[in-house]
Amino acid sequence: LLFLRKYRRDNERRWKKWSHIPPEEILPLETSETSHVSLKIDEDKRRDTTQRLRQGKYDKKVVILKDLKNSDGNFSEKQKIELNKLLQIDYYNLTKFYGTVKIDTMIFGVIEYCERGSLRDVLNDKISYPDGTFMDWEFKISVLYDIAKGMSYLHSSKTEVHGRLKSTNCVVDNRMVVKITDFGCNSILPPRKDLWTAPEHLRHADVSQKGDVYSYGIIAQEIILRRETFYTGHCRDNREKLYRVESGKGAKPFRPDLTLETVGERQMEVYTLVKSCWEEDPEKRPDFKKIESTLAKIFSNFHGQTNESYMDTLIRRLQLYSRNLEHLVEERTELYKAERDRADRLNFMLLPRPVVKSLKETGLVEPELFEEVTIYFSDIVGFTTLCRYSTPMEVVDMLNDIYKNFDHILDHHDVYKVETIGDAYMVVSGLPKRNGNRHAVDISMMALDILSFMGSFELRHLPGLPVWIRIGIHSGPCAAGVVGIKMPRYCLFGDTVNTASRMESTGLPLRIHVSGSTINILKRTDCQFQYEERGETYLKGRGTEITYWLTGTEDKKYNLPTPPSVENQQRLQDDLAEMITNSLQKRENEGSKAQELSRVGSYRSGTLEYLQLVSTDDFTTYV
Repeated sequence: LLFLRKYRRDNERRWKKWSHIPPEEILPLETSETSHVSLKIDEDKRRDTTQRLRQGKYDKKVVILKDLKNSDGNFSEKQKIELNKLLQIDYYNLTKFYGTVKIDTMIFGVIEYCERGSLRDVLNDKISYPDGTFMDWEFKISVLYDIAKGMSYLHSSKTEVHGRLKSTNCVVDNRMVVKITDFGCNSILPPRKDLWTAPEHLRHADVSQKGDVYSYGIIAQEIILRRETFYTGHCRDNREKLYRVESGKGAKPFRPDLTLETVGERQMEVYTLVKSCWEEDPEKRPDFKKIESTLAKIFSNFHGQTNESYMDTLIRRLQLYSRNLEHLVEERTELYKAERDRADRLNFMLLPRPVVKSLKETGLVEPELFEEVTIYFSDIVGFTTLCRYSTPMEVVDMLNDIYKNFDHILDHHDVYKVETIGDAYMVVSGLPKRNGNRHAVDISMMALDILSFMGSFELRHLPGLPVWIRIGIHSGPCAAGVVGIKMPRYCLFGDTVNTASRMESTGLPLRIHVSGSTINILKRTDCQFQYEERGETYLKGRGTEITYWLTGTEDKKYNLPTPPSVENQQRLQDDLAEMITNSLQKRENEGSKAQELSRVGSYRSGTLEYLQLVSTDDFTTYV
């Protein structure tokens, strides 16, 4: 007798002791181990609002770290007894509890991890687990049976009650076995009121085995219908659902939809069992021993009718799942390839093809020196004045009309568009792919094509107003590379860039101003270009140099606009504002309407797309 009393006292002391797992034994996960099994693409996963739990590695196994909302780790005797009870539980349909760990100032429960996530995740993921082939009636019964077995064991253990049973606390492992988690610890983490809570516990906060049976009934309806929690067609608001369940008003208690009229004989027994689980009177609800035995009978009858053993059924289900996976992988692969091609096309619009290839393969682009390239600059004469007398959308229209046609011209030459800044348009040839002496030829021909186009171009909002551009071209060495991490750009560096810009700024309207170095390269080619010597021109930073006007070629006739005389050029600059005002006044007198709401271009055609949001009938607002 004394020995028995001593044993009981020692046992009580042992149950009241608790020690944390050393934090150094909880290791971080590698990247490949952090996500659960799913065929959802990233876009589908981003729509999921479920909070991902913290994970780690303990004793070479992946574990979940659940926050126990306890900052100091000083548990009461009752809480220590509860935790010790959890350590004793080891059952196939219950997740293993390994202990607690203190990390920084937070206390976490260390719990077994299941690869496929919660049962709610599986029910939501109709891509990986389709209704027709995988999530059939047999599988739904097996899921209900797994939960019933786990709860039956839990209720007969020293823990006695779950208290927080819900579909998000039922997890699925890699073998599609459903396990119950987050049980016990009710003195540490008091249960919250939610759609799974029994009506008696909504009225008086508590936990009980019959309350767990009610929660099981709500989960069963989620599994059978594969709809949202507590689905009912005549009430969508969760707060109203909780109120109606708690109040218990009406002829019949408020419960989820589960219609018996349209089900077959095989489903009828399950439906009746589920409905008995959410009876208003807790005493009328079955216990989990009865639920387990009923489902075991249904499960065995199911296999008896199909003349299949359990292993035959399992193999057949795995084959169906495998075929479904193959189909889904093929479908996702096609979507991935289409998305990759679209991304490549977009990248090729922003950066040169060799640069994109280098970025994809190595993640960086080494800067490179090019011994000889030709650079083109152009800008619009009087652009600032035009902007002052135009709406922002008219400026965008103007630049888009001009540069869209410039871009089409570029497609016919071996050149690369570097950038546009405001009205400035910059093009280069000879990089990133070297092309011998062709760089000077292609830039010169492109400049002639652009100037020819400008001779016939007319502004939509200012018809009749001449639009003049200046063009400058220079050849020489240049360095190129990608600058920046965010919105990377392929940029050019060196004195050649500055000189080409000076050639443009010192040029004249509707003229192609070419440096001596470019003319010397053109002389080395078979192309017969026509040019005139301008004479000495002062270029800032370089001094005085002999420069030239490019006027055409011997073998092709270009319809170039006639450059303005010095007097016409000066008159336009002096009278541009007055000419714009007269053009606007003339348009108003003719009764033309302001530009209507319009959408310009599209992504598929490779042009800019935007929407004009404001229009007006009062043209005096432009001046």
